[in-house]
Amino acid sequence: MSFMNTRTSSPTPTAARGGTWSPMIFIGLGLALIIMDATIVNVSLPSIIRDLHINSIDAEWVNAVYSLVFAALLIVAGGLGDRFGRRRLFILGAIVFAIASVIAASTGSGEALIAARALQGVGGAMMSPTSLSLINSIYTGKSRTIAFAIYGSIIGGMAAIGPMVGGWLTEHHSWRWAFYINVPIAIIIVVGCLLFVPEIKDERIAPGIDFAGAFLSAIGVGTLVFGLIEGRNYGWFHTLGDTSLSATTWPKDSLSPVFWAFVVSLVCLVGLYLVETRRTAAGKSALLDFSLFSIPTFGLGSGAALIVSLGEFGILFSLPLFLQSVLGYSAFGAGALLAALAIGAFIAGPTAATLAMKYSQRFVAQLGLALEIVGILGLGFTISTSVSGWVIAFWLVIYGVGVGYASAQLTGLILADVPVWKSGQASGTQSTARQLGSALGTAVLGTVLFITLANNTASNLESVPGLSDTQRTDIANLVEQTAGTIIPTLGGQPGGAAVASAAGEAFASAFRWTAFTAAGFVLLGLLATLKLPAQARRTEDVAGSVAE
Repeated sequence: MSFMNTRTSSPTPTAARGGTWSPMIFIGLGLALIIMDATIVNVSLPSIIRDLHINSIDAEWVNAVYSLVFAALLIVAGGLGDRFGRRRLFILGAIVFAIASVIAASTGSGEALIAARALQGVGGAMMSPTSLSLINSIYTGKSRTIAFAIYGSIIGGMAAIGPMVGGWLTEHHSWRWAFYINVPIAIIIVVGCLLFVPEIKDERIAPGIDFAGAFLSAIGVGTLVFGLIEGRNYGWFHTLGDTSLSATTWPKDSLSPVFWAFVVSLVCLVGLYLVETRRTAAGKSALLDFSLFSIPTFGLGSGAALIVSLGEFGILFSLPLFLQSVLGYSAFGAGALLAALAIGAFIAGPTAATLAMKYSQRFVAQLGLALEIVGILGLGFTISTSVSGWVIAFWLVIYGVGVGYASAQLTGLILADVPVWKSGQASGTQSTARQLGSALGTAVLGTVLFITLANNTASNLESVPGLSDTQRTDIANLVEQTAGTIIPTLGGQPGGAAVASAAGEAFASAFRWTAFTAAGFVLLGLLATLKLPAQARRTEDVAGSVAE
């Protein structure tokens, strides 16, 4: 049975298979939109805090709620795309994203901004897995390898370009334009998809909607990501101090809301496994077919992607803080320097497909991970309070090339042996694995950075004359609590140059250990790929054998 007839009951996308790259333009633009918006707000937060008069907790949620909702709904959205049409859900996601962006840009309160960011997460979750499943369904053979190379370049490039765009818009216009800019882009995506992207869905999916699976997946993943993001703030087991969450008071030393979030997550995810395996065995529609994990490329590849995402997060989280707090870069300047990573990712794009076809997908993925390790270690060994921006840019380019290679080919390997009619739920699952890795990276690498920063600051201040033990402790805690952003202010105080210098050296050391930890996780991801097949089987053969 031919691949064309087994993957969809909708009109076959013959234009895409004939070699045109029109669909990839608009799918890629949608991917760029949701990746950029995950980072574009970072450098705008100081302006948002001033304009909306929000506190630090609200500011954290402006950032975290997007990732939280995004991760919670990825599996659900992937399954809905398989059932109701991937293009349809991708377009609907772009519309939701645009509406949420207008609300965010025009809001006058922190609460409304947080709600708008949550709605953006809904739109992003609808677009992310469907973009992958559309690529997996439309392109085959050499074109498919090239398409995933483009996909990898977009991920690496836009993650770095986001802070630069956000910084420029904030400095020259307003933080609100970091959201308004999404609207015309979303309109272009919708029109382009209607004109050039074929609809892909499959009628072989069992009838009925798996409401139980959708609920358990969203709550289970959502509470897990919440716990990973907020563990350092609320306490992993007991609360660190009197706090409130969702109108509930949590006294100091009581069981933390993070602890209960993990309990709810465990119950829901175990329940998800039991419900989905029973529904699959009974021939009913299931949100997630756990038999996908028996496919070597999917199971091992998803695990490797989770570990790699954990390590990759460290650089994009800690480096902008160091650049602005210690080296004195502006928001736009820090974002512009990070664009070196994007340059590396875009360099990788044209060569990734060629190398994959000449050697293997696994080889290119491993080469990319090795380059990521080199770039991260290079930053760790050379970072200092006087390091040149050119040195940082050099290592970022190497790191970016690695991200471009690894993201493209690892994603291609993960999905290549998955039956095309299940590619939506598979895309949502592997995207969720990456999001969980990023959230875990927030917890682990953020803890390494801030604990080391506090300890090293206190230690370095011992050489500063005239400070009592209490003052040294207070300054160290203040540096940690402000993520180092207080360092320039410390330097402006009378006699504060020595204090700022001590804190700056502590930040450099903290960044160094964070980089080494991140490199270690990427190395674990590289080792995990050793068990992956060198080259995935042809997608057409997989789809055909399943149908037969």
